[in-house]
Amino acid sequence: MTFLKEIKLVFATLTLVFLHQKSYSQEAKVSVSQDPKFEQLLNEKRKINSSITINDRYKIQIYNGDSENSKKTLLDFKRENKNIDATIVFSTPLYKVWVGNFKTRIEAEKNLNDLKKKYPNAFLIKPNK
Repeated sequence: MTFLKEIKLVFATLTLVFLHQKSYSQEAKVSVSQDPKFEQLLNEKRKINSSITINDRYKIQIYNGDSENSKKTLLDFKRENKNIDATIVFSTPLYKVWVGNFKTRIEAEKNLNDLKKKYPNAFLIKPNK
């Protein structure tokens, strides 16, 4: 009976050693090759997302109406103000053109006064979170 226990013990020990050796055999080296345009696309998406996000910053709405006129307004604005973010937001059934991403109300009001010269219906908004 002790001989049988010794054989089982040796067999179990060899099995554990063998399994332990195999458990380290799963080292894989993965190399990913991606198109460089993919990274450009991701950067563009990040840029768009940062301008669309609704956060605790102030924005100025310069247009509220149909799709075609909102696109024209946005293009005109971007042509004249390259350093201020602008985007179109759809809120059923109207399209709104929001500009800016101002941290303080004072900064937003200063820009609002300048924008009212060209866009008399512009007003300050602080989107909800």
